[in-house]
Amino acid sequence: MFQRRIALHPLRKLREALWPSIGWTRATKYVWRRVWRLSGTPHNIAVGIAAGAFMSFTPFLGFHIAGAMLIAWVFRGNLVAGAFGTLVGNPVSYPAIWWGTYDLGNWLLGTPANDRIDLVGTLMSSKAFDAILPVLVPMSIGSIPMGLVAALISYFMIKSTVAAYQLRRREKLEARVFARDDMVPEEEQE
Repeated sequence: MFQRRIALHPLRKLREALWPSIGWTRATKYVWRRVWRLSGTPHNIAVGIAAGAFMSFTPFLGFHIAGAMLIAWVFRGNLVAGAFGTLVGNPVSYPAIWWGTYDLGNWLLGTPANDRIDLVGTLMSSKAFDAILPVLVPMSIGSIPMGLVAALISYFMIKSTVAAYQLRRREKLEARVFARDDMVPEEEQE
């Protein structure tokens, strides 16, 4: 009568998060189809995705989804799309994002980049917070232009894709309605 939910072992959960059993290609297609099917106008969905893409470039891990939803709310975008948009930042893309934002931030600030940062040694010392600021400030500054570029690219790409999908879906539904109406005998239509 009652089904018991089997709890996944923590290591199996971790493996599933890092390498989905359905494969990365299928998982990616699933996420994109979920984005296309979100309710709302193509503009609202694209604003949400753009907000998520922008937040993915900030160094504030743990606050990406909340920040993306806040930005999407301010610009009247889709909040769920904002959460989906943060998937731009993932374990594969973060090293490139962090390296780019750090170097761009140092260039914008006019400070030399420190190529030899001993994160483990400095984070375990008593001056850990003092050691993080020289890295966090350039990354925060560099994340703004890079995030804006990512947001603009994702906005236009998603808006056109969602608009095309919604139009195609609407046409299919209309064709089904017309086909159903053609099958009804004339006596029943009157």
